Amino acid sequence: MDRENQNSRTRRLRNWLKWRNKGANPFDLNEVSDDDEDDREDYPDDNFVKSMEMGSCILTNEFRVFVGTWNVAGRSPVGSLAVDLDDWFNLKDAADIYVLGFQEIVPLKARTVLGAEDPTAATEWNLLIGKTLNNKFGCPWLTPILHPISSDNYHYEGRVPGSERKISVSQMGITPTRDQTRLQQEESNGCSKYKLLASKKMVGIFISVWIKKELLIKYKISNVKVCSVACGIMGYLGNKGSVSVSMSIEGTSFCFIAAHLASGEKKGDEVRRNYQVSEIFRRTSFPRLPHDDDNLHPLTILGHDRIFWLGDLNYRLCLEDSLARQLIKKQDWRALQEFDQLRTEQDDGGVFQGWREGNIEFAPTYKYSSLNCNHYSGGLPSRIGEKQRTPAWCDRILWYGKGVKQLSYLRSESKFSDHRPVYALFSTQIEVVKSPNPMVVTLNTILPTIPPRRTVSTL
Repeated sequence: MDRENQNSRTRRLRNWLKWRNKGANPFDLNEVSDDDEDDREDYPDDNFVKSMEMGSCILTNEFRVFVGTWNVAGRSPVGSLAVDLDDWFNLKDAADIYVLGFQEIVPLKARTVLGAEDPTAATEWNLLIGKTLNNKFGCPWLTPILHPISSDNYHYEGRVPGSERKISVSQMGITPTRDQTRLQQEESNGCSKYKLLASKKMVGIFISVWIKKELLIKYKISNVKVCSVACGIMGYLGNKGSVSVSMSIEGTSFCFIAAHLASGEKKGDEVRRNYQVSEIFRRTSFPRLPHDDDNLHPLTILGHDRIFWLGDLNYRLCLEDSLARQLIKKQDWRALQEFDQLRTEQDDGGVFQGWREGNIEFAPTYKYSSLNCNHYSGGLPSRIGEKQRTPAWCDRILWYGKGVKQLSYLRSESKFSDHRPVYALFSTQIEVVKSPNPMVVTLNTILPTIPPRRTVSTL
């Protein structure tokens, strides 16, 4: 029956197009014929009819995502860091989205781990990030903001000036505060090129996601959600764990996980790190909320189309310290990677099976001396008060899913902390559903319904 109805609609459409081409009145029922011969004729508009019958199509658009991670060793940001951020962000080749993960934005002391969340450090970092991103393009942020954000969650929410596109944001049950609104107004009053889309802090772990303003106009960005998983002391304190952001751009879902895993270079410490990764996978969730849109969205990390994992993962080099330093001096990165604990665990199936990481062509990022930031801590001759640590690639960026191509994987040379910041630039794809012909929706309402020809009886 459905097939017959479809054929009937097609015949009526073809007849209407035929009358239009002939200049006939489509409402003149004397011209109507239900002859099957019409179905066999090749009308000039047959291709038009077929294109409408195809319905919508899926277009693939590309844009670039910058992903960066940095352990800042408990230090607060200062204005002079803008130069370091400029170098880290690689703004000469600006991306469409910036995903920035930090570890230890506060000292990991009992007071900060056990006490209530203090948003001050997150606010300071967001202000410096926003200023650095937008000043590069002649769009200064209005600073300072006198009242910092009073929540550890912040999402950009609302309409972009001049745009009819609205972001659908879910805040895991947290409503915007007066200070969040003030920060949004600061953004709106300026000529910001980048907008803060989502931000989440848990003790010292912090993620901040920025997006080009024009993307908010061009694409539908929906279901922006955050989640935190604490798996540090006793398995449930926030000195270690992750903060995550989930979002959808048109028909493609993204998940960004910023993590800080267990430290230590003793044998067996890698097992603790593997377990924390599994806990983050198990306990990270983005449940549906009453104000979500009608589109389904992923509930777990692996449910997303494109996934990026970044952070101080703390995997070490299984190599004697002196040998590691010799290979670093020779810049023999390939030989050094043979002893990289993370890649060994991946090969053995212990963690991140199926995940990808770019080839590492830079020196280990940890641990640098506080006395001489160009010198790794420890080594011979040893310095008084320095911790003996074998250099390692603790700071890593991995990804999972199709439609992702890594363009670069590098470290920056800021001497702000005992870690060097790391970044990767990706080209990724999103699926945009488009209708090849906008009339496909409206034709059913404007075409006349042509009843069957009546037989006039004679008396």
